[in-house]
Amino acid sequence: MKVFRVTGKIKKPNLATPFAKEVLAYKAEHAVEKVYAEIGSKHRVKRHHLEILNVEEVSPESIENPILKKIVAGD
Repeated sequence: MKVFRVTGKIKKPNLATPFAKEVLAYKAEHAVEKVYAEIGSKHRVKRHHLEILNVEEVSPESIENPILKKIVAGD
């Protein structure tokens, strides 16, 4: 599995909040779906209020999430 960093904005009528989330997935499309599911679940945001700006594969050295870093390293 690869690590992807998905960046975007939550665009509610009176609020625009940027976000960046790292997730494990096989493809970029799967990473986007996982972000939609996680942010929608935790923050009660509908998909049409989320704007995905960028999806990039992250090298193991530049992973910021410590849990994902351990998973990828195999510790």
